[in-house]
Amino acid sequence: MGVGNTLSAGASRLIDRWLFRLGAPEPAPIVLGQRRIYVLPTAAGYAFGVALLVMLIASINYNLSLGYALTFLLGGVATASIIHAFRNLLHLSIRSGRVEPAFCGDSAVFRLLIDNPRAARRPALRLRARGESTSFELPPGTNAEISLALPTRTRGLLPLGRTVIETTWPLGLIRAWSVLIPDIDNLVYPAPELDPPALPTQGAGDALGQRSMRQGDDDFAGFRSYQPSDSPRHLAWKVFARGGPLMSKQFSALEGGDLELDWFALPDSLDDEARLSRLTAWLLIAERSGHRYALKLPTLYFPLATGPQHLRQCLRALALYGHATPGTRHVQAS
Repeated sequence: MGVGNTLSAGASRLIDRWLFRLGAPEPAPIVLGQRRIYVLPTAAGYAFGVALLVMLIASINYNLSLGYALTFLLGGVATASIIHAFRNLLHLSIRSGRVEPAFCGDSAVFRLLIDNPRAARRPALRLRARGESTSFELPPGTNAEISLALPTRTRGLLPLGRTVIETTWPLGLIRAWSVLIPDIDNLVYPAPELDPPALPTQGAGDALGQRSMRQGDDDFAGFRSYQPSDSPRHLAWKVFARGGPLMSKQFSALEGGDLELDWFALPDSLDDEARLSRLTAWLLIAERSGHRYALKLPTLYFPLATGPQHLRQCLRALALYGHATPGTRHVQAS
């Protein structure tokens, strides 16, 4: 059975590449018209056809009227399943959805928006790409966001690539499918070093750190007026219970000095990928600890800053280091 499945999968790939000579990503929306959908029997369908042939031969040899009736009845049901499988894909519309960057080694989740314009349910659909698949169905006249998680093995831009949408509904005898290449990429960051060394030593003026009123959880520093974004666990309930105004507790944090994460300051024993992995880990640690940090690469420099946007810009630069960024393709990130 394993050999049969392997041969069937290999034949399907060859047929796909012959029928669907697609190379560049397709602009959205991708509509599955009549000329884009193909049907062939599944392994069960071929076995069913052989069984019908044997039944027909036996009916002819023995002149069995009921045998003829049963054979042609089953043949008619199989023929009707071809139409149903074909119509299950007809006029579906596919658009690229939002994607979120992933770290190398994690799964990159691609989202496709699939629209069902027909007032009929589309059951037993399946989406396949890069050896992974996900099953779904579409209610009448709606669109759905379908997620497909793909493994990541290298950093950089990961295109979704050749994607197959298929169905074997209703009887599993006929496979209807179409091949498409949505215009969507995901950004894969370098995998952070598992056990990185401590952050590089700061400058002499900042080495000891300083006490600031930056929001933190280290020491209680007094009260301030309540703001709608304040966490409920920081509210001064005792003050409020005594009839006072609604106040929030304020904490101070020990904020270290600014950091410069320098490519050229890393040990010479590290190759490029190891340097990227260590810088990725340091960026995440610096962001969590509240440091302002700068990133210095051979061809890029990001000045001192902090926050999610600064972190994303730095991680993107590490992910694309040494890679040419394609001009015609894009990354959709939240």
